[in-house]
Amino acid sequence: MAPPLPGPLAHLAPLLDQYGYLTVGALIFVEDFGVPAPGEAILIAASVYAGAGQLNVAAVMVTAVLAAVAGDNVGYLIGRTGGRAFVHRWGRYVLLTPERFHTAERFFARHGGKVVVVARFVEGLRQANGIIAGTGGMPWRRFLMFNSLGAVLWAGVWTILGYTAGAHIGAVYDEIARYHVYVLIALGALAVAFLVRSLLRHRRGGRPSHPAPEPEPASNRPTSEPSRPAPEQGRLTPEPSRPMPEQGRPTPDVEP
Repeated sequence: MAPPLPGPLAHLAPLLDQYGYLTVGALIFVEDFGVPAPGEAILIAASVYAGAGQLNVAAVMVTAVLAAVAGDNVGYLIGRTGGRAFVHRWGRYVLLTPERFHTAERFFARHGGKVVVVARFVEGLRQANGIIAGTGGMPWRRFLMFNSLGAVLWAGVWTILGYTAGAHIGAVYDEIARYHVYVLIALGALAVAFLVRSLLRHRRGGRPSHPAPEPEPASNRPTSEPSRPAPEQGRLTPEPSRPMPEQGRPTPDVEP
């Protein structure tokens, strides 16, 4: 009997029970050229099944490697022939928005071919790996070499981890049952701490960094000069009259 799969892997059990290796290959294949599919999750679930004796671990790993390489090459072909215009027009239907594409493209340009290997382990880059390499004009042989290496490492890591967990699935469930209460308490404490931190940061952000200056009391304000009364309208201020010289009397000359 197949072991019960933990948590988010449980919904994949019917697919593995009915289609086995075909499920592994199909989901990994379509995920690797941008289609939203649980490719990595199905690999882990199949490896757990292999550890419990329901599937062959070598067949699981070979299926995963071949499907990953094939899917990435389909993505490379899409990027090489369709270009950026194709990705910008249709990428949003597979959650590859122009913003995500540009971010991944800059990351690719910065790190070169080694990113093809690392991208296998990064959610988002794994799906857009081949498309970005094709759009950026990476030579196909170079892409195939790095892509194959990344697929082998990726499939090997998850297959070994899943197989080990499946071989000791009983002990794993016992440990989960023993410590799940403490794990939930720890997660709850982290959530509360994060909420409190966010509230404090929000309050600090709402306060002004420099308090506004308080208005001075009226008694401390400098008194202004007394204003002069304005002249009344309609009344002109007479200028002082100068004495006029008398008629008939000559004005004496002033000697120097």
